[in-house]
Amino acid sequence: MTDSGAVLPWLVIRQDEGGNRYRVGRYATRAEAEQVADRLDTRSHGRLYVVERVNHATT
Repeated sequence: MTDSGAVLPWLVIRQDEGGNRYRVGRYATRAEAEQVADRLDTRSHGRLYVVERVNHATT
């Protein structure tokens, strides 16, 4: 972790019918990310929202 900000290791990813993936947001906890993904899932048609953990390995 750096001094510049909080660690947000959980992503919500949107995947459309064509397999394209887009990052929707980053969250501090898995529960928060899942809540957002679930809320978005109820409104979407043909899109899938998934929660993934970011790999913190530095390059």
